[in-house]
Amino acid sequence: MSHDVEGERLLTALQSLRRGVDATALPLDLPAVDQARRERAELLAQLDDYIIPRVTALDAPLLTVVGGSTGAGKSTLVNSLVGTVVTRSGVLRPTTRASTLIHNPADERWFTGTRVLPGLARLTGAAPETGDPNTLRLVASTGVPQGLALLDAPDIDSVVSANRDLARQLLSAADLWMFVTTAVRYADAVPWDLLQQAIRRGTSVAVVLDRVPLDAMEEVRADLAGMLMEQGLGQSPVFAIAESSLTEDGLLPPNEVERINGWLRSLAADAHARSIVIRRTLQGALDSLDGRARALGNAAQEQTDARGALHTAALDGYASARAGVEEGMRDGSLLRGEVLARWQEFVGTGELFRQLEAGVGRMRDRVVSVLRGRGRQQPANDLGEALQSGVAALLQAHGETAAITVSRAWRSLPGGAPIIGSHAELAEVSTDFIARSEKLVRVWQDDVMEMVRDEAGGKRTTARFLAFGVNGISVLLMLVVFSATAGLTGAEIGIAGGSAILAQRLLEAVFGDQAVRSLAARARTRLLELTDELYGAERARFEDVLEQAAPAGESPAALTRAISDVQASR
Repeated sequence: MSHDVEGERLLTALQSLRRGVDATALPLDLPAVDQARRERAELLAQLDDYIIPRVTALDAPLLTVVGGSTGAGKSTLVNSLVGTVVTRSGVLRPTTRASTLIHNPADERWFTGTRVLPGLARLTGAAPETGDPNTLRLVASTGVPQGLALLDAPDIDSVVSANRDLARQLLSAADLWMFVTTAVRYADAVPWDLLQQAIRRGTSVAVVLDRVPLDAMEEVRADLAGMLMEQGLGQSPVFAIAESSLTEDGLLPPNEVERINGWLRSLAADAHARSIVIRRTLQGALDSLDGRARALGNAAQEQTDARGALHTAALDGYASARAGVEEGMRDGSLLRGEVLARWQEFVGTGELFRQLEAGVGRMRDRVVSVLRGRGRQQPANDLGEALQSGVAALLQAHGETAAITVSRAWRSLPGGAPIIGSHAELAEVSTDFIARSEKLVRVWQDDVMEMVRDEAGGKRTTARFLAFGVNGISVLLMLVVFSATAGLTGAEIGIAGGSAILAQRLLEAVFGDQAVRSLAARARTRLLELTDELYGAERARFEDVLEQAAPAGESPAALTRAISDVQASR
């Protein structure tokens, strides 16, 4: 396979990985998520700012980023290397300004576009200095040899967070990091943390030790060299600049930067040496992708798991509410209180219940006879309204419990507490829930009446049908729905059970026992279907909030496949 084909395969795999990293969402506030988000942003930035551009153009100039601590003399060093003032030194700290990239005029084409650092707007060297850290000031100068570019980065320990973040981003975009420190501050923790990051990512590093007293030169150089050796940077070149006065132009004496300049110019002039530095850094960056992408995949999996747990909690909460309604349809609890009183008004006095065991057939005929001689419309309406209120109360009670239960579960689950904290309304039913539950019952009652009409068919003119009427028969069917089964046999203990048996026997007098069982089953099923719709809408409030707070991103498996493709293509 040709080198060009291999390069295209690697570039394609890297672009796929980049899309996967970009699509990986970490929205839930889980433990350690802040670190994972930072690492994701850094990974995405390095892919955009360095790895993909460098794989695209291996022959582009070597980009040397000059970075270091506050007051280390980075800008002074850059100006001194170029031989003229091209970047402003900060007198007041912190200095917030655009970063400056100095390149040879012949290399202008490599930097005017968005090949590297595409997120930074370009300014020409003639443009005035700006305080916007999201811009990159381009300066063409023959003081920089062709094949090399210098980038003056913000302070890595700036008190301005935007400066710190940009400094880290620029260092990740470097082929070579020239780390500038002083004889006083070379052991500070912050720069060594970044040096460790450079080691992990394979970035080539050179160290410039600035403002070193002549009488301490050997001691300081030896101590720094030992520290670099311990940290795995023993091969990094070290340059020391003696403490000296600046020229009238604010530059270091030429002899103090002569060794650094000679080394940089030799890199620029020797394509092979330059290629070694570029490839070493690129290979190191590619090597680092596996662990970083897999760590991101693990963080994404934690998000997926947490999102799934929150979703399951919502499902379980409303499934329990639905089960509660179903239990309320079986246990006869609705056939008491107001419903029982209206039922007795409908069929007459309690004498009927006492005669239940004496003979259901004779009692049924007596009820039909009594009903035939009375106007039953109002008692049937009253009983229907009592049932309506009871069913609505059952739905509302379980709906309110579900809202509280799911909210409480979310507060205890990873990532859920902040969502509930921002959406306290979830702990209560929706504002129109009461009205919708009452409408549901009315719809169900209408559906039951339609079932009765369909089942009656040609029986609508029979004496028994006329004795009850459509309303009365529908109410009797609803009573049967809220008994333990659709086919009770024998007397139940208690008045509520007796009510259900009596209602069933009265219905059987009109339709027959098989038809009653079928009607009751259909009516139960319909009520549960409507309940599912009602609770589904309530549960959707949680699901909608979850979708807004934690939209599903790239699957962890897709990220794993993408990094595997990168490794295979290398």
